[in-house]
Amino acid sequence: MSRYNIAVLVGSLRKESFNRRLATALARLAPAEFTFKQLEIGDLPLYNQDDDAHQAAPVKRLKAEIQAANGLLFVTPEYNRSIPGVLKNAIDHASRPYGQSAFAGKSAGVIGVSVGAIGTAIAQQHLRGVLAYLDVATLGQPEAFIQAKEGLFDEAGEIGPGSRDFLQKWMDRYVAWIRHHAT
Repeated sequence: MSRYNIAVLVGSLRKESFNRRLATALARLAPAEFTFKQLEIGDLPLYNQDDDAHQAAPVKRLKAEIQAANGLLFVTPEYNRSIPGVLKNAIDHASRPYGQSAFAGKSAGVIGVSVGAIGTAIAQQHLRGVLAYLDVATLGQPEAFIQAKEGLFDEAGEIGPGSRDFLQKWMDRYVAWIRHHAT
């Protein structure tokens, strides 16, 4: 049986963020041959092109973890109708210097949760545009714009019954996408 290692980039630094909780709960919906590792992005310096020739240790670590992964999962909140700066910073670091992107040829899923009624729809669309430029094959359907409300997570941190079927179908499609495109 093949093993699939998935690098998870959560666009929130808050330890108890809805998106971190979603990333953890989604991983539990995947088959046993899939392992999910949430990558550290909070220790990255601000991206500065002057540093491309001498990338900091956290940047090298991030790039190596992405390169070693069979697929990617982006779980992002929506900040001011776009992706959070910390996530964009991580993407900028891992994709530089030009021609040495850790993302090239990878496949990914994009999902997120927010208290707003439209979930993270606009942030996800912005992120998809960035990922397309970086040669990341991104799962298009089903889209999942999740609103954080009572019952999304149960007391054990699992996906609640009202959202479980939908998110299980999303995960099943994501798993098929990664198996088809795995690097």
